[in-house]
Formats: sequence, structure tokens, C-alpha cells
Amino acid sequence: MEAQIIRLLAVLTAVCLLLTGCTAKPRYHYDVRQDLGIYFTNADAVIEAIRNGLRRRDRQITISYSSHQDNLDELGTIVRELMECALDETDSPEEGDYIRYQYGGYTMHSAYHTDSGTYYYEVTILPQYYTTAAEEERVTQRVEEILSALGNGAGMTELERVQAVTEYLREHVRYDEVHAGNENHHRKTTAYAALIQGQAVCQGYAAAVYRLLREMGVPVRIVTGMAGEEQTLHAWNLVCVDGLYYNLDLTWDDRNGDYACFMKSDADFPSHTRDAAFATAAFYEAYPMAQESISDLKGETHEETDDH
Repeated sequence: MEAQIIRLLAVLTAVCLLLTGCTAKPRYHYDVRQDLGIYFTNADAVIEAIRNGLRRRDRQITISYSSHQDNLDELGTIVRELMECALDETDSPEEGDYIRYQYGGYTMHSAYHTDSGTYYYEVTILPQYYTTAAEEERVTQRVEEILSALGNGAGMTELERVQAVTEYLREHVRYDEVHAGNENHHRKTTAYAALIQGQAVCQGYAAAVYRLLREMGVPVRIVTGMAGEEQTLHAWNLVCVDGLYYNLDLTWDDRNGDYACFMKSDADFPSHTRDAAFATAAFYEAYPMAQESISDLKGETHEETDDH
């Protein structure tokens, strides 16, 4: 019966081979498993298969592989690194940060058997999503409608696209005061909440900005950290215009009715502190920040407030 149920679920199977004692350089783009001397012969394909499953909101993602030694104690690390690679940024607006910040981790279980000294493993990953596949289809339809209303960015500069998206969201999304303090209400953190329900918290605003700007060809990331005088958890965006990145906190600007956090340099964004992962030298090299802010839509200068 259990086997029948599993076959009925949306199961993604990615087959990979693990070779131990290999001296040749691994043939893949990701730095996976080298610390343990275990090499995936087709890690790119495995990671891509996991990423596709996450994007489709598959309920199960199954990885099958073989090894010449017992790796049971290492499975958790193997899966964790594969999942991190699957959540890396790509060219797709529906991947990268869009998945990472609308997903609550995963559980996993595994099974194995041996045959003539070879270990055969099957690992099943059970992702925990904040939205369903059907809800994401509705988001995609709504995104297409919004982009059409905005002319799909045709003839616009990158800055004009940023302005068009933020003005649209300011008009159609409100901060979710009702669910803001409910840690179990995860939908408030999604683009679905912002674009379909019209109410979201900071992470939902940031996800909506990410999805719409990426669809319009504007590079953007979601950044998490602390903000305000009390330094509480917060999320905002980094948006690229003409090769340089700017801080954009639509949540604060929408709630305060101003443009104090629109396309700001770090120097003009003092109330926000990035999480460590976004403050490394490597991250700043990959996402170079502008030294000066861009004037807001009204050409005015504003001071930040700590309302969030």
C-alpha cells in the first residue's frame, strides 16, 4: 500500500552515482562533497532535478545513488549541500530567492541495501512549502496580467521598471497587520499573499518585488536582516540599475507613505543590518553597491523611520 501511495504522489527521481577513492577532478560546476572525497559524476543534473521539483512544488523529491562504502551517517550533509545548490540564483524568476523565501525547509527519510559490496541508497526529500502548485499558477497568471498592464517594461529603463513595479505594489498591497505576529501563518510571507490576497508582511513584499522585477529583466535579490531601533527581523531587496545595486525596502515606504527607502546606498540605509551571509566580501563583490542613492520618484530626500 505504501508503495502505491508513493507512486501516486508527484515523485521526482534523480539518479546519481557516488564514487569513492576517485583521483580525477569531478566533472560538475558545484563544489559538492569534496570535503569527504565523494564525487558526484552528474551533480549538475541531480541539482537541476531537485530545483525543478522545488519550482513545481513537488511533494516528494527522491534521489537514488550508489556508493562503494557506507555513507549513511553522511546523508544529511549530502542532502543539505545539494539543496543549497538547488536554491542558488538562476536566470528564472521562479527559482533562487523566489523559492528560498517561500519555503520552510524539508524533512527526509532514506533506505538502502547492499549487493556485492556496493551500497544502494534512496533518499526521499519532503519539502515544506508556503504555497501550493495551484496557488503558484494563480501567481503566474496574475504576474502576466500585471506585466501586461505595465507594458512588459517595453521602452523603459531599468530604473523606470523599478518605479513602475514599486508604484503598482504600493497601490495594490497593504501590510498584513492581522497576521504579522502569527509565526504559524506562513502565507503572509509570500508573493501569493501580496499579489493575490493584497496583504503581506515584509518578506511577501520582497518576494513580489523579486518576481516582478526579475520577470522584467531587472537583477534583484532578497536580503534578510534586522531593522529599526529595536533591530527586529526584516526582509528587503537589493535592486540593480546600470550595474550597481541599491537597497529597496518597499514595506517601510508603503507603510510610511514616503520614499525614504527607495534605491538607497548603504550609507543612506543605516537602520538596516544585513544577516552575515549578505555582508561578506564575496557577496559585496558579486553584488557591488552604489555609493550614492537615487532620488525618489518625487525627486525629494527623506530620512528613514523605524516603522516596520
